[in-house]
Amino acid sequence: MSSLLEMRSVSKIFGSGETATHALTDFSHIVDEDKPSITAIAGESGSGKSTAARLILGFEKPTTGQVLYRGKDLQSISGSERRQFRQEVQAIFQDPFGVYNPFYRVDRLLHTPIKSFKLAKNKAEANEKIRVAMRTVGLNPDEVLGRYPHQLSGGQRQRITIARALLLQPRLILADEPVSMVDASLRASILDSLLTLNREFRISFMYITHDLTTAYQIAERLMVLFRGTLVESGPVADVVRAPKHPYTQLLVSSIPSPDPTKPWGQDAASAKDPAETFGTTGCPFASRCAHVMPECRSTVPPKFQVGRAAVACFLYKDRPLAGEPTANSQQVLLQTR
Repeated sequence: MSSLLEMRSVSKIFGSGETATHALTDFSHIVDEDKPSITAIAGESGSGKSTAARLILGFEKPTTGQVLYRGKDLQSISGSERRQFRQEVQAIFQDPFGVYNPFYRVDRLLHTPIKSFKLAKNKAEANEKIRVAMRTVGLNPDEVLGRYPHQLSGGQRQRITIARALLLQPRLILADEPVSMVDASLRASILDSLLTLNREFRISFMYITHDLTTAYQIAERLMVLFRGTLVESGPVADVVRAPKHPYTQLLVSSIPSPDPTKPWGQDAASAKDPAETFGTTGCPFASRCAHVMPECRSTVPPKFQVGRAAVACFLYKDRPLAGEPTANSQQVLLQTR
């Protein structure tokens, strides 16, 4: 297996001393170049999702750990390698209006990457590439080209940013809350466009969201962050249907049920006041957890293997550590693939 991108024990701290903010702690993830995948990173606001995105894109430098692109530290690659990285790793952001210059027609957003990366021999070829990319994401070029951003709907603007990314033939697209500012009626169709890019164009996605319902729709694996710490990860169906970590259970219980007879959140583990002050040692969720134990307040829990999921919680301290060889570890690995 060759990795396109790897986050190796990455941590990011803003500030210093008592005012330091640990935005991300010991986070690791590998994007396999040969096996396109969709991995969702979920968590509430302030959990470290956007910090992870900025580190992946090279906008921030890790405090400790490394972000590797094709085996090389992203912070030390050459100019030509960085240019290749910018083409192979693209991003789709939350606000589909914020990426546009309101004084230019949307055509400019699509022609700029073609010109910058010399993807077409002439204007006619560039126009044809643009039209093909737009049709791929469900847009009619004749209805969109020549217009200004304010003349388009939020869904159309977001699809154009997806088409722009597709023009560069990327290997990885980082999608940061791509449907949170789009009408609910359009979310499914935009997610379907992303699935098409994954299956037909073999593009991997890192899908960053606070919404577990869309993560469940699109992702193969789910990584749950709380205060910068990875608390649970595994196949998305396993994590959402049978969450193990108390925080993941709270996240899942916050999804409204379509059954009007079932009170919202009745299956949630009780939690303490989220505004309670967090300790600087131990499990970051200890002060909100209904199952807190003495060791939770003094020691950061390692990740335990619970079925096909890795869970950072002392409730499962009788299970093997995630990654340790066990009698059925090969079977677990095969089931995960």
